[in-house]
Amino acid sequence: MLNEFWATAPKSYKILVFAAMGMIAIGIILNVLGNLNGNSGLAVASLPLIGVGLVLHIVGIVVRGQAMRKNLRR
Repeated sequence: MLNEFWATAPKSYKILVFAAMGMIAIGIILNVLGNLNGNSGLAVASLPLIGVGLVLHIVGIVVRGQAMRKNLRR
């Protein structure tokens, strides 16, 4: 079952995973660009994006845990 989780995962989990990865990636890119150009405003503004991505990641872990518990009860 563990190898097949992505195939049977709820749509909400898949959306959360890709949203989290996207937010973290955008935040890191903006942070690097801000630091390379000496734009501290851009570098600081990227930190909330990374934080939101991490929160979405945690929510995804919770959704996955609930789905796995639900599947184990069956």
